Amino acid sequence: MPFCLGIDTSNYTTSTALFDTDTMEVVHSKKLLPVKEGELGLRQSDAVFHHTKQLPEMIKQLFDGREADISCIGVSVKPRNIEGSYMPCFLCGEGLADSLGAVNKIPVHKTSHQTGHILAALLSAGKLEFVNRKFIAFHVSGGTTDCLLVEPHKDNVIKITEIGTSLDLKAGQAVDRVGLMLGLKFPCGKELEKLAEQSSRSFKIKPVLKGGSCCLSGLENKCRLMLDSGESREDTANYCLSCIYAAVKGMTEYALLNEGDMPVVFAGGVMSDKIIRRRLEQDFEAYFAEPDFSCDNASGTAVFAAITEKFI
Repeated sequence: MPFCLGIDTSNYTTSTALFDTDTMEVVHSKKLLPVKEGELGLRQSDAVFHHTKQLPEMIKQLFDGREADISCIGVSVKPRNIEGSYMPCFLCGEGLADSLGAVNKIPVHKTSHQTGHILAALLSAGKLEFVNRKFIAFHVSGGTTDCLLVEPHKDNVIKITEIGTSLDLKAGQAVDRVGLMLGLKFPCGKELEKLAEQSSRSFKIKPVLKGGSCCLSGLENKCRLMLDSGESREDTANYCLSCIYAAVKGMTEYALLNEGDMPVVFAGGVMSDKIIRRRLEQDFEAYFAEPDFSCDNASGTAVFAAITEKFI
């Protein structure tokens, strides 16, 4: 039975995964990079340092008590499959993948972090057959708020074309900035969701859209004004997530109007939010990764290698 090893060293998570191509099951071993309390992120030099320390630990955990004959490796080497896309933190995973491939004489297949997110979402949703058709995908995280047209591609498994993006603040940045405003711990997504669920307010929000792209910087200012005027932390959290939902809904409607009716797949850490998910599922033919597959993980890179090797 072919097993595929996946590696992903994003800006905030050291992740490894083992994909069984017979059972289509995947196991993860991943760990967030440490961020000091009150800070919004890491410098790339610090991210590289922490990945270098954490990768051996993650590999050890992944194979603890488990035997697997690894046939290939998939690894993310850049944020997106576009020219000039680069972050030093991905060198950590790429270096380990190249070393393991050379020692074990097995192929190493390199892709983007964004491709990994989309394939992880398809695996989690039970829709891997979508790689053979067109669909809309969203990648919504700390670094991206992208609406994408995804099509089959001979060499890269899927071809990704941007339809829209955030022209200023990214959705994940908004979540974390508002979360820190509310005294939450970074990354703030899960705690912000818990706060918002305690709010009974209903907000009618008109998103700021320019074509298929959105602008989100205004929601941070509005949340600050809400808090300063004495509105509750719960309502402020609800407003933040409602703004993100409204923006994503508007971008989706634009994409479907211009590209035609097709399924929509939502990936990325922000899309693990239950409040946003419930609303989008009512609006569209929507497919979501489960939370463990929404946040940065290596399962998608392992799937990429499996498809490239024609194991699935």
